Amino acid sequence: MAKLYTRDTQAIFWNNNTTAIQRMLDYDYTIQRKKPSVAAIVAPTSGNKFEKFFYGPDEIMIPLYKTTAAAKAAQPQADVLLNFASFRTAYDVTMEALDIGGFSSMMITAEGIPERLARHMNAYARAKDVTIVGPATVGAIAPGAFKIANIGGTIENIVQSKLHRAGSCGLVTRSGGLFNELSNIIAINADGIAEGVAIGGDRFVGSVFIDNMLRMQENPEVKYMILLGEVGGTEEYKVIEAVKSGKITKPIIAWCIGTIAKYYDSGVQFGHAGASANGEMETAEYKNKAMAEVGIHVPASFNDLPLMIKEVFTSLNLPAIAEPAISLCPSVRKSKEFICTISDDRGDEATYAGFPISSLATPETGKGIGDVVSLLWFKKQYPKWATDFIETVIKTVADHGPAVSGAHNAKVTARAGKSVVESLVTGLLTIGPRFGGAIDGAAEYFKYADDNKLTPAEFLNYMKKEGVPIPGIGHRIKSLKNPDLRVEGLKRYAAAHFPATPLLDYALTVEQLTTSKKENLILNVDGTIGILMVDMWRALGYSEEDINEFISSGTLNSFFILGRTIGFIGHVLDEKRLAMPMYRHPMSDILYDVQVAEKI
Repeated sequence: MAKLYTRDTQAIFWNNNTTAIQRMLDYDYTIQRKKPSVAAIVAPTSGNKFEKFFYGPDEIMIPLYKTTAAAKAAQPQADVLLNFASFRTAYDVTMEALDIGGFSSMMITAEGIPERLARHMNAYARAKDVTIVGPATVGAIAPGAFKIANIGGTIENIVQSKLHRAGSCGLVTRSGGLFNELSNIIAINADGIAEGVAIGGDRFVGSVFIDNMLRMQENPEVKYMILLGEVGGTEEYKVIEAVKSGKITKPIIAWCIGTIAKYYDSGVQFGHAGASANGEMETAEYKNKAMAEVGIHVPASFNDLPLMIKEVFTSLNLPAIAEPAISLCPSVRKSKEFICTISDDRGDEATYAGFPISSLATPETGKGIGDVVSLLWFKKQYPKWATDFIETVIKTVADHGPAVSGAHNAKVTARAGKSVVESLVTGLLTIGPRFGGAIDGAAEYFKYADDNKLTPAEFLNYMKKEGVPIPGIGHRIKSLKNPDLRVEGLKRYAAAHFPATPLLDYALTVEQLTTSKKENLILNVDGTIGILMVDMWRALGYSEEDINEFISSGTLNSFFILGRTIGFIGHVLDEKRLAMPMYRHPMSDILYDVQVAEKI
């Protein structure tokens, strides 16, 4: 892997750190990336499905998932994990992601992961050929391509430090704060960096100096390298050996901070857990001397580092790098109150889920109401057998005569002189658990029984214990001897066009048991529709979780609402056309039982 990141790299961000994510997206917009660098966020405790962020002046939605596995399954192209979990959780999050697979690199911000766990985690990652940046790091950056969270600081500092485009230097440090300072020094004295990594301050980090520098040796954009080490550890000696053996041939400038430690009588630990010398070889002074002896450019002091960078860079005689166009993020941005993901009325023509209305509306397009429903309700292009089934359902439930409660209410309201809209609404308001709701209930309970492998007898016992009549079973008039032709038509269509009907097949075995007790306990039209909808979604490749969400959100009952609206409007227009007078219910149809009120 010659490059750690590219302009196409996308990450899964573990923990919804909105400030850090927004900084990444501001960087994306500044360098004019085509797609955001954050593909998904893992937020185990959030009940939301997405989080809104700014992308320049506009807003975008980044999906939220409960688990890393769910995020990776939904966003397989995202091969970087940005682990912003606490030190108590970071190890488990990393190990789980390593087992899931599909990640080329991971970054861990947590500081203080127990060293035994950190060593095991790092070894496991190496075995799986995954680059770990951290723990205890601010991250890494490939200027002009991808940056992790807060590295580089603000957008203003990033542009000033030339981190908005690739330079020539490969920078590797332990310190995140000094990484930002060095980026600025390199920008002033050279042409910026091509790739930079802050490996982290803990004693045991995943990728050490040599890992990153060997990669930079293979990166053609890196012309020379800068290593900023510190007192403590012996990782710098691996770089020395690589220079001696010829594995690294590009010029290296290096300095280990902490030379002041020699002036203290006792051992001193600096800011990082790893910044503590346990022997002469781990002192900054000794390491600086050893690096200089193999030809690495080592300044006399940190203050001399800028001049040495300028000298080495100048000696390479590299061509000037053209400054790319950048976009400026607005200083004031306002979040939008509403979100629409199904249609767009901007531009020359409104669209349904990306399709111009003219491409769907007229007969010659070959599209019907089922196609429009699939686009506006599900944002998918359903195959013809599925859209034809949706239309079949709508036609089947459009009306059931004037006596049912919804039609009756609509007619009464129309006769009171109300408008079509007002009359329609009174009819629609009757739709619920007892009128139309059996579609939802049938899908929910039959799917539950099928998912849990209940036999028909076990299912009946379960419903009895629940104290719920089986939704979708039973009819006031129809029976085995007098079948509902609507149900027969739906079953014939499914047999001829559905790839498979496992839930319907199960429901029919339940019907055999219920009708053996009473002949009219048949699978009714509501039950058939709800059950076949589940079979349709399964055949279309939806997950069981998706289907459960359709059921719980009222999607199935929406088909009844849509179809029955046609019938209600028909009854309202019929009342208007006939100029029917105000309706008063006959007293002869009312049982009056009015007692004299008791005096208290």
